[in-house]
Amino acid sequence: MSKAKKLQTGHIGLNVTDLDRSAAFYREVFDFDVLAEGEDADRRWAFLGRDTRLVVTLWQQSAGAFDPALPGLHHLSFQVDTVEEVRATEEVLRSLGAAFAYDGVVPHGETGTSGGIFFTDPDGIRLEVYAPTGADPADAPSAGAPTCGFF
Repeated sequence: MSKAKKLQTGHIGLNVTDLDRSAAFYREVFDFDVLAEGEDADRRWAFLGRDTRLVVTLWQQSAGAFDPALPGLHHLSFQVDTVEEVRATEEVLRSLGAAFAYDGVVPHGETGTSGGIFFTDPDGIRLEVYAPTGADPADAPSAGAPTCGFF
């Protein structure tokens, strides 16, 4: 059996309840462009990314809200270069009225320097924006488990 020698994550596909609302959210928060979209009434979708790189696909084919108690996606994480970018994203999210799991930038682990913000999209899908360094060393909000666990 052959194994891939170089493997990296491609794009992530998310089911959403309202394509227009979700596309606006992801475009505002992550500065994504709409690379392609489907407008058929029963098959609406949007491919979002930057330049020509596809990052997120949104599929309007769901009802209800994201349920973290069910098998499937735990959370989707985006890495940025600096904690200042994390804080700038936090300001955008606050202006949109997003719900946060914790207040402000928090470390990934006890006295860690990597850290970020943890929030939900309009359908309740859990998201993270973090920087590998720059979070002030502090106690993590969840002892004994990584912060990004949303425990």
